[in-house]
Amino acid sequence: MSKIMKRKELEQHLQDLEGFSSPKILLEQYETRAHIASCMLHTIESAYGDLSQKTVLDLGSGCSALGIGAAMLGASYVLGVDIDADALEIASTNIDSFEISNIELLQCDVRKLTQILHGKFKFDTVIMNPPFGTKHNKGLDSLFVEVGLSCLSDKGVLYSLHKSSTRDYFYKKAVGWKVEPCVLAQLRYDLPATYKFHGKNSVDIEVDFWRFQKK
Repeated sequence: MSKIMKRKELEQHLQDLEGFSSPKILLEQYETRAHIASCMLHTIESAYGDLSQKTVLDLGSGCSALGIGAAMLGASYVLGVDIDADALEIASTNIDSFEISNIELLQCDVRKLTQILHGKFKFDTVIMNPPFGTKHNKGLDSLFVEVGLSCLSDKGVLYSLHKSSTRDYFYKKAVGWKVEPCVLAQLRYDLPATYKFHGKNSVDIEVDFWRFQKK
């Protein structure tokens, strides 16, 4: 069994990634900070072994912090999916800078992903930091999970971040999804001032780190 990269080393690598140059508010584009991404990914691999030698779907991949991190921790194949061509261009640059060859990128609306994959290609693990589902995107956080679950293999597992204020909602949704839900940790998402309407330099948002296991 190969030794897992240390979390701090992974974080340092992810800090070198290029982020959004002009984030789009309607897509709720916020970077997955290197600290949170490394904590998520290191836990996924060290506690559950759900990355090494696994096929991984990075849903709403943005600039590919989670996908690149998953590859660094031994994923056999990663597919990054995002609706935004600009984000995917940045992701491609990031992937090339680390000379990673087992990540592919797909521009796609999440609502059409299962149709595009024809339900034939299933993933061992889905990872995501989806939109919080606020303002113009109400319900999108839940939709991302539903689509992610539909792309899992029979014993697959999904990891995601959601506002802690939605915890009860996702526990209830998990019953209909027929998955075993578990909040692995409550984290503070240090959200920097990204858009003009942000009055503070940064704000801490409490988020839950979820694990959804197919039954």
